[in-house]
Amino acid sequence: MINKGDRIPEVNLVKATDNGPEQVSSTDYFAGKKVALFSVPGAYTPTCSAKHLPGYVEKAADLKSKGVDEIACTAVNDAFVLGAWNKDSGSEDVTMLADGNGEFAKACGLEMDGSGFGLGTRGQRFSMIVDDGVVEELNVEAPGDFKVSAAEYMLDQL
Repeated sequence: MINKGDRIPEVNLVKATDNGPEQVSSTDYFAGKKVALFSVPGAYTPTCSAKHLPGYVEKAADLKSKGVDEIACTAVNDAFVLGAWNKDSGSEDVTMLADGNGEFAKACGLEMDGSGFGLGTRGQRFSMIVDDGVVEELNVEAPGDFKVSAAEYMLDQL
């Protein structure tokens, strides 16, 4: 599993934009800025939609006032689903990074088996503060929990 002090692994992600999906390497995306990254098991799922994404939308200005340049959400979903979810429940303050094949979650050692719920392999619920590609803070939830990956928890770390 990725740890504090490690570099973000090099994988391709797909950024959801108003002009459609845009390929981006993780190395390029995280270079030269401080990113508050959070991962959800899936767009439109209950906790993700009711608490996780809304918390980062609500606390976006607070995070940015503490030195965060960008807030990003990743999930093992395609960019079209993440883009629609952001339009429905998110904001322009959150960048959606699709990990459609789960390569980022796997490279970080943060995948989970959601097949019992018909979800297949997904990314765990987690958050991290990444500064110029290096993990400064890593918060991985226990299965079924929503505490340490919340925006409020991250604010206390900054």
